[in-house]
Amino acid sequence: MTTLPSGFARARRWLRDHPLAFDAALAFCVLTAMICGSFADPGKGHGPTFGTRTPEPFSVLLMVLAASALVLRRRRPMAVLAVTGGLAATEYIFIDPPAPVVMSSVIALYTVASRTDRPTTWRVGLLTMGILTAAAMFFGSTPWYSQENLGVFAWTGMASAAGDAVRSRRAFVDAIRERAERAERTREEEARRRVAEERLRIARDLHDVVAHHIALVNVQAGVAAHVMDKRPDQAKEALAHVREASRSALNELRVTVGLLRQSGDPEAPTEPAPGLAVLDELVATFRNAGLPVEVVGADRAPGLPSAVDLAAYRVIQEALTNVRKHAGAGARAEVSVVRVGATAEITVLDNGRGGAADRPGPESEAAPDGGGHGLLGMRERVTALGGALTAGPRYGGGFRVHAILPIEAPTGEGARTSEPEPPGPAATTGERR
Repeated sequence: MTTLPSGFARARRWLRDHPLAFDAALAFCVLTAMICGSFADPGKGHGPTFGTRTPEPFSVLLMVLAASALVLRRRRPMAVLAVTGGLAATEYIFIDPPAPVVMSSVIALYTVASRTDRPTTWRVGLLTMGILTAAAMFFGSTPWYSQENLGVFAWTGMASAAGDAVRSRRAFVDAIRERAERAERTREEEARRRVAEERLRIARDLHDVVAHHIALVNVQAGVAAHVMDKRPDQAKEALAHVREASRSALNELRVTVGLLRQSGDPEAPTEPAPGLAVLDELVATFRNAGLPVEVVGADRAPGLPSAVDLAAYRVIQEALTNVRKHAGAGARAEVSVVRVGATAEITVLDNGRGGAADRPGPESEAAPDGGGHGLLGMRERVTALGGALTAGPRYGGGFRVHAILPIEAPTGEGARTSEPEPPGPAATTGERR
């Protein structure tokens, strides 16, 4: 039961995509109907009789020509109507009783009516109706009021009316679809406009909050610095104003940013970003997981920029994660963080003995199965700060990850356009995820 509608739907789509094939099939059906009708004798009794006559060869030729013309009814509707109407009129004039060649004219007239405007439909329909009806009435042996002659008048009129109705319905559906599309576009444009207005309003509110309170904080801090030694009571009062202004700014920012949050969103984290200050805690988690980790050097002197501090922490975290996943049983790791001039060097070594499947090459950084993005993420993080990262197998076994981070991290456009140093030989011999 479910295959029949789907079969009809597929056939309908195929015919819609191949209109010439549909017209050829229609022409064949019309030709079959005309030939069958040519064997009927109108007679003078109570209806037509079959088998009492056969069509003339000339009538068969006219029927074949008229049916063949219907194949082009979509491309040249007016020409097809003129050809089929002329062949039908010729049949009425020279053959008695005539074969039903007029059936092709009815189909052609319907096509013209469904593809033109209403005035053209009525003019062409009345002209075709008059010519064919007059030819049937004046050149046939039957009386002018016979049902065959009146049938020509009725069928041509119904073809015009049916084609006009189909054209009107098609135009109505197209108009509804166009209005729906226009309404959808208008709704989307209105939504974008409202979003833009809301963003502008929030940006204006943020600017007002920050500009006002930060300006106040700056002024009061300047006053406090100026009178700190000579008038400490006035300095305390200025610092109190600074504290109050900063508290108000935080509250207003919280309210403004809260407008951007939706119900069900997770709360924003309040703890500080991780860094080398919590390196011992990170190492302890891996030790508890069964990976022996030794910190052979950890320069944690203050002054490391927060972005560099976070990048160093993430590189160590990802490198130790890779050791845990890929180095195999019995592996050990060493971590060192050393400042060399204006850079900080992070090195993570291991003595793992993982097989080839555990130590994929550089192409694994974008593995299609979703893995292999660890080294790529580390390299992008380090490169964004203007540093360089190399990773690869060590001579004699194991794996080495080495990152060089500038202490003065570039910002703005420089952070995006900075290029990393060329990778060493270790990065080209093989990489882990």
